[in-house]
Amino acid sequence: MIRILFLGDIVGEPGRNAVAQFLPGFKEREGVDFVIVNGENSAGGRGITPKIAVALLRLGVAVITTGDHVWDQRDLPSYLPTEPRILRPLNYPQGTPGQGSVILDTPKGKIAVINVQCRTFMQPILENPFRIALQEAKCLRSKTPVIFVDAHGETTSEKTALAHYLDGIVSAVAGTHTHVQTADEQILPQGTAFLCDAGMCGAEYSILGREIAPIVRRFVNNLPVVFPVARGIVKICGALVDVDESTGRAAAIRRVQERMQPITENV
Repeated sequence: MIRILFLGDIVGEPGRNAVAQFLPGFKEREGVDFVIVNGENSAGGRGITPKIAVALLRLGVAVITTGDHVWDQRDLPSYLPTEPRILRPLNYPQGTPGQGSVILDTPKGKIAVINVQCRTFMQPILENPFRIALQEAKCLRSKTPVIFVDAHGETTSEKTALAHYLDGIVSAVAGTHTHVQTADEQILPQGTAFLCDAGMCGAEYSILGREIAPIVRRFVNNLPVVFPVARGIVKICGALVDVDESTGRAAAIRRVQERMQPITENV
């Protein structure tokens, strides 16, 4: 059995620090074999830099997924082709820097990860994630049955539909983007584990990891405002999935949710 830990959107320095504090102990305690994180909000809440990506990989993260903020840091596009463990959504047009899937060797066999972006209420509107993800998953299955999908999307309906569409083809589908962890973890009929949104690794007392007051003002008066990253106690959210390495079928899924006291660091 392969145990995969997936952590939802890391928001800013507080989220990065908390993940660094959380990972070593949790991996040892839970016997985690493989770690995936969504890092698209890790650089000040918008995008990810090469430096931050390297720091996450050094923590023991195997793969970093992204989403609609993947291009927000200007030095990432030139870096993506050099580091296959950082994924951008698979359904960008051919020729886009980077890649949307990767296969890595582990002591328990090969593990594939797919990063795909949904379309409903999302910008930019990319290629059909259903067709692209299915095509890629079928291709990857010729090399490994263990396939994990980060479905980065706004609506519960689209992410749930995608999971059912891929049921039995991939091992797990976990949603990201809303920063709010859902309570619908389940094993679908054909053996695919599913959680509609893994949540975030960001400040608990916040609005989606950002300071509360500016966002409230924006809703009240509609005027432009900066949304600083919130600080304080960080909630680590994600999912722990057990997968049979010989069949790729999920045996168990459970939500992860832990609170971490804030620390300071200079990364």
